[in-house]
Amino acid sequence: MGLLDGLLGNASEVDVASVNEELMPILASNENVVEAYKLIRDLLVFTNKRLLYIDKQGMTGKKVDYHSIPYRAITQLKVETAGHFDLDCDLKIWVSGQSEPIETKLKSDLAQQVQKTLADHMFA
Repeated sequence: MGLLDGLLGNASEVDVASVNEELMPILASNENVVEAYKLIRDLLVFTNKRLLYIDKQGMTGKKVDYHSIPYRAITQLKVETAGHFDLDCDLKIWVSGQSEPIETKLKSDLAQQVQKTLADHMFA
């Protein structure tokens, strides 16, 4: 169901080692990727220092927008779990200084894992 999830807009887990290697040029010297989720071409990456939302733009995906959010800047998060007819969970993350949240959809089995990862880093 990986392709179908991608087409529906659901994030799915990605291999941490490959994402760590891809992002090595922009990561701090003591920063490592903890978890990563792919949404069609975009990535939601949790490192031990920050949350990265990577938006690949255009037809080729060569143009990339990196949104780096330190965990201390996250003011709140909201996860709406899936119901009987709704197969995905909605994740909203509010960042200090922004009125609108960052929104993405997750497969329901990943929602608790993402919440735990955020909690581990926000309250550390």
